[in-house]
Amino acid sequence: MPNGRGNGRPPDLDIDRMISEAFDTLRRRIPGRIGAGILVVVALLGWLATGLYQVNPSEVGIVLRFGRAVATTPPGLHWHLPWPIERALKPPVTVVLKEEIGFRTIDVGPPARYREVTEESRMLTADGNIVELDFIVQYRIKDPIAFLFRVRDPSETLRDAAESAMREVVGHTTIDDALTEGRLAIQTEAQTLLQQILDRYQAGLLVTTVKLQDVVPPGPVQDAFKDVINAEQDKARMINEAQGFANDILPKARGTAAQMLNEAEGYAATVVKHAEGEAKRFELMREAYAQAPEVTRTRLYLQTMEEVLAGAKKVVLGKTAASSVLPLLPLGDRTGTVGAALPPAGHATSPAAAKAEGSR
Repeated sequence: MPNGRGNGRPPDLDIDRMISEAFDTLRRRIPGRIGAGILVVVALLGWLATGLYQVNPSEVGIVLRFGRAVATTPPGLHWHLPWPIERALKPPVTVVLKEEIGFRTIDVGPPARYREVTEESRMLTADGNIVELDFIVQYRIKDPIAFLFRVRDPSETLRDAAESAMREVVGHTTIDDALTEGRLAIQTEAQTLLQQILDRYQAGLLVTTVKLQDVVPPGPVQDAFKDVINAEQDKARMINEAQGFANDILPKARGTAAQMLNEAEGYAATVVKHAEGEAKRFELMREAYAQAPEVTRTRLYLQTMEEVLAGAKKVVLGKTAASSVLPLLPLGDRTGTVGAALPPAGHATSPAAAKAEGSR
């Protein structure tokens, strides 16, 4: 028997009943052959009118002739051969339908009320734990002929296939992944596997979404798994904070390193230039020494003494005064005074020496 019809009385039978009642009324009011003829014409028109049907914008019409599909019709007003020769089914091909697995909605509310179906929601993970998983499957009809005639109960078939696909996916997923970051992967893989199963069944359905609702461990261990989830969240938060700190300090460190590198390169260039100048000067000095050794030695000596004694305080004595004084370099005098040796004992100081002493 094709799907898409309810268990109530077909609309065609209601029309027949209405025609029969109208026929009885006319027969009572119009006696004789004329009345009978009119009744026959009215009955015939009424019977032909049973072929009229309206297809809504979200539907497609499937015309059945003695139970076999012979045509499809787009939205609008149409006519087929009267019942029982032909009849029309109108599956909603553009409407997104929904199946709930693991729970059932009792009242949409607000507040909404649900009933748990634990025989559907309890599943075994890859690491041997039990998880209770509720999810929704959204789908639509992509092949109305297959939807009506290939499977006996499309909704029940979809629910069983969805539960089987989800159990297979959860069966090779650890409970930590199922409770934390693995939810999106579970949804995607379950949707792909479910579509493959429905295609093998030729159910004529297209799965648009598989969406997890609640993924929780069994009641006695929920607190422990909540701690695990909180720890994972703290881990993610700390990783983000560390990444932010790294993003802030790394550019500064790179800038400092670049500055130090530039300074080092500048210092290296200065040192190299200075060394090259010194080498050039030494080369010129060597050439000068080769040409005039004595002159060069004397010049180097005088330059050296000029540099060494540039900051020292000196006293210059005349020839006469210098003959009676022992000259001393102020090597041990850090106060800037210059001392002279006393004359030998019993030796009178000459006037020139006294004059020189006074000039000091």
